[in-house]
Amino acid sequence: MNTYLLFKSIHLVAVISWMVGLLYLPRIFVYHSEAVQNNKSEDLMFTFKVMERRLFMYIMNPAMIVSWIFGVLLIHTIGVANFDFIWLQLKMTFVIILTVYHFFLFQCLRKFAENNNYFSPKFYKIINEIPTVLLIGIIIVVVFKPL
Repeated sequence: MNTYLLFKSIHLVAVISWMVGLLYLPRIFVYHSEAVQNNKSEDLMFTFKVMERRLFMYIMNPAMIVSWIFGVLLIHTIGVANFDFIWLQLKMTFVIILTVYHFFLFQCLRKFAENNNYFSPKFYKIINEIPTVLLIGIIIVVVFKPL
C-alpha cells in the first residue's frame, strides 16, 4: 500500500472535520451572544455551552491534532527538503494562523463558559470569515504550487 496516499487521505478527512468546526463554532457563538443580549433562559445558555464544548473537545481538537500529525508525516514522506518550496511555506503559514485562530476560539469558549463573553454577535460573524479566507489560500497554493 502507498503510505503517502494513505497519509494524504487521513490528512484530508481530518482537515475537513477541523474546518467544519472552525466554521461552525463562531456561528454558535453568534447565537449564544445574541441570547445573552436578549436575556434568554438559562436552559438555552446551558445548551449553547454544551454544544460549544462538545464541538471543540470531541471534533475540533482531535481533527486539528490528526491534521497536524498527518501533515507532518506527509512532509516527511515527500522529503523535508521540499520545505524549500514557497508553496509549502505559504501553506504552513496559513495552517499556523488557523491553529492560532483555533486557540483564540478556545479562549472565547472559556469566556462563554464563565458567563464573561465581551464580544458582540457581529464580531463573531466577521471572524467567521477568517477560516474561509485561509482555506481558499491553502487550496490555491496546494493546487497551483507557485514557485
